[in-house]
Amino acid sequence: MTVTRSLDETAIQSVLDGVYQAWDAGDADAFVAEYRDDATAILPGSYRRTKADVRASMAAGFASFLQGTTSINKLDSIRFLGETAAVVVSEGGIKFPGETAIPADRLAYATWVLEKRDGAWLVVAYHNSPAVVPS
Repeated sequence: MTVTRSLDETAIQSVLDGVYQAWDAGDADAFVAEYRDDATAILPGSYRRTKADVRASMAAGFASFLQGTTSINKLDSIRFLGETAAVVVSEGGIKFPGETAIPADRLAYATWVLEKRDGAWLVVAYHNSPAVVPS
């Protein structure tokens, strides 16, 4: 018998949608609204150890080099680890003002770890890596 987790899948998709809507709005507070306080984020060349660190780096980015950018996110898979944990794989990238598409060398694969706590899904960890190895 296949167990359907459609409500959890919808809730997790909503968390990711909220993160990327916040990105498009340049809103660092909304970006981390559904992150646990001890959430971590690892990106090429950086390690953010807490929700506050993620928020601060996003606020700095939105005020400078990320200003006016938009994001693209494509959900690849959700894998549940019991009742209260999930690993999500997605593909995404950033479009800078004036761009109509994301160049291949700026696409990234991401892994999200989420935990269900008090009925709500929260981001526990995020990691991304370039989708294409530069030549």
